[in-house]
Amino acid sequence: MKTFKRIFLGLLAVLGFLIFLLFLSVFIDTLIGRDRISALTNTNIPGVNGAPDVRAYVAKPKGEGSFPTVIMIHEFFGLNESIISKADLLAEEGYFVIAPDTFRGSTTSLIPRAIWQVMTTKQEDVNADLDSVYAWLESQPDVDSTRVGIAGFCYGGRVSLLYSLHNGGMAATVVFYGSSETDPDVLRNLPGPVLGIFGGADASIPLEEVQAFEQGLETAGVPHQISVYDGQPHAFVTSADGIQNDSVQAEAWDEMLAFLDANLKTNMQQLREGFDYEAPFPLQYYVMLVYEHAFGSH
Repeated sequence: MKTFKRIFLGLLAVLGFLIFLLFLSVFIDTLIGRDRISALTNTNIPGVNGAPDVRAYVAKPKGEGSFPTVIMIHEFFGLNESIISKADLLAEEGYFVIAPDTFRGSTTSLIPRAIWQVMTTKQEDVNADLDSVYAWLESQPDVDSTRVGIAGFCYGGRVSLLYSLHNGGMAATVVFYGSSETDPDVLRNLPGPVLGIFGGADASIPLEEVQAFEQGLETAGVPHQISVYDGQPHAFVTSADGIQNDSVQAEAWDEMLAFLDANLKTNMQQLREGFDYEAPFPLQYYVMLVYEHAFGSH
C-alpha cells in the first residue's frame, strides 16, 4: 500500500511539473513574441463600434481597378508567414486580399499557446474585429465591396463560416478543414455559396462531421461544394511553397480558385460578353438587368 501511494504521489508530482512547464512555455513565448505581429502586418484598420484597431497584412493585385476581395483567416497559431505567403499567392490571381490578426496581437509557433489563444478568444470579439475590417474594405477604392468573400484554415475555417453567418455581405465562404456547423436552421442564414475542403485522414474532424455539414447545407438549400481529399491529414495545405510543390495541395488550392472565380469574379462585362443579344429578349438580358439593379455595373 505504501509503495502504491509513493508511485501515485510521484506520478502526481511529474504531472504537476509538466503542467508547470507547459504554462511556463506559454508565458515565455508571450513575453518574447510581443512584437511579432508588428513585423508581420502592413496595415492598421480603425476599429468601429468601440472595437480596438485591427492589425492586418494586405496583398494587392497588380494594376488598377476595383478588385474582388478575400478576407483570409489564419490557423490557430495566429497570423504568420504561412498565411502571408498564401495571401500573396492569391493576390497574384487578381484578388485584393486582407489577412487580419484575430488574436489581437498574439501569434505563436507553439501548440500549447495556440490552443490557449483559441480558448481565450471570443467569437463575438472576432466578429467585431472583422466588422472593422469589412467597414474598412468598403471605403477602399480598389475593393469591389459587392464581391467580398472569406476563406480560412483550421481555426480560420470555423471563423469564416461563423462570420458569414454574422455578416450577410459575404458573397462566398471557403472552409479549409474547420469545425462545422451542421444545423440546417442555422446554415440557412448563410448569404452565399460555401466551399468546404477536408482531409480524409483528419483525426480532429471526422468524416461523419463533414457529411453532417454537407447534409445540413443541402437541407438548408445553400449552394455548396464539399471535397474530401483521401489520405490527407488536418491542415494539409501548408503554405505557398507547399502549394507550388505538392500536387495535392495544388489541387485543393486550384479548387478554391475555381470557386472564388465563379462566385467573386463575375461582373457586368463578363455577363454582357456571354449574352446572345441577337436573340429576341433572351433570358440572360433579364438576368443582367436584375444583377445591374442589385449591384451596379461593376
